[in-house]
Amino acid sequence: MLDRRKHLRIPVRLFLSFSGGKVRGEGTVLDISMGGCIIESQAPVHVDDIFYLQIALENDQTPLEVAAMVRSVSSRGIAFKFLRSAQENKRLLAFVHAKTESSGAGSSS
Repeated sequence: MLDRRKHLRIPVRLFLSFSGGKVRGEGTVLDISMGGCIIESQAPVHVDDIFYLQIALENDQTPLEVAAMVRSVSSRGIAFKFLRSAQENKRLLAFVHAKTESSGAGSSS
């Protein structure tokens, strides 16, 4: 079975708020990678909606701001795919890299 994911997912519990169009919401990031994240939220979103996410990274004062598109909505949560600018975000890269190192998840083949 092929795994379509290009990026390692890191389980987290981070607060976030997001807005796009007339929709504003907040929730909890359940996992994050350089490609996107899955959140838990009651906000009414639809596939292909674009939002600006503000994610409160641990021990960081200012939230990480990234643009993302809704990839899917399911009982598991809302899956966001980060837009290209987010995938080049240095703070996101540093956060994901630090989490990968600390969990030892980067050593699997």
